[in-house]
Amino acid sequence: MATYLDFENGIRQIDEDIANAKIKGDGHAVEILEKSLNKEISKTYKNLSEYQKLQLARHPDRPYAIDYVRLLLRDYYEIHGDRNFADDAAIICYVGYIGERKVVVVGEQKGRGTKNKLKRNFGMPHPEGYRKALRIAKMAEKFDLPILFLVDTPGAYPGIAAEERGQSEAIARNLFEMSKLNTKSVSVVIGEGGSGGALAIGVSDRVAMMRYSVFSVISPEGCAAILWNDPSKQESATKAMKITSEDLYKLGLIDAIIEEPLVGGHRDKESAAKALGAYFEKSLAELDQLSNEERLAKRYERITSIGAYEER
Repeated sequence: MATYLDFENGIRQIDEDIANAKIKGDGHAVEILEKSLNKEISKTYKNLSEYQKLQLARHPDRPYAIDYVRLLLRDYYEIHGDRNFADDAAIICYVGYIGERKVVVVGEQKGRGTKNKLKRNFGMPHPEGYRKALRIAKMAEKFDLPILFLVDTPGAYPGIAAEERGQSEAIARNLFEMSKLNTKSVSVVIGEGGSGGALAIGVSDRVAMMRYSVFSVISPEGCAAILWNDPSKQESATKAMKITSEDLYKLGLIDAIIEEPLVGGHRDKESAAKALGAYFEKSLAELDQLSNEERLAKRYERITSIGAYEER
């Protein structure tokens, strides 16, 4: 069963009408309704508010990291564990081929269904998850394999056990190590990029966002609670925070927007994966033209160009 958001009610009604027409075998009605559906989709998705884009980024049917792995990679296999404490299921790591090139994919996985969401901790990694990601990134560096990071988390897990095991240190260590990692890397925000939990696998040669994704230092609900002591003002916070792909591209904080289908990746996962894969391969082709020294210098330059500070 497809899940429809409030602003997709018009699309849902036409989808239901098409299903009924198909049951009746009325091909003429189906043809007319499909034209109406295309018009309704265009009208709906070309006039989205910032809050509606946030809702799409969190859509339960949106392709997650494992979906992209299955759609993009061939001959893939999973790598587990941080070799220190545990295997965090909120971080997935795979080795496989995209095209003719062997690559490593590291992603944050939210999970579907109650049992799987609990297994994946709702996509909120523990410290061992980030240490696992760093271990695999170091392995990729050793064998000169390019890395694709797939960012999709509401944030790092804030529980007591995570803090006891060094959550902030693990994130800081990833930021430090991945900023100087000597292999080609591309990070893509595929859904929700929340706080340091997203940044921990978001330091790369190229950083991009899917069309309907968000990237922020805090959730709009958290922002509304802090600024107005009212989490219900999340819609106003979403607009003020400038967290959509278009906003961040204009601000120069990301390198590109990946044009997933207008209807969203949740309605066309294959096309979304194809667009992501094409961007990754194009980025690698561009990075191949640079020497290691040039590539690392450009990465350092793009990282240090974010924000500003003044010494006193």
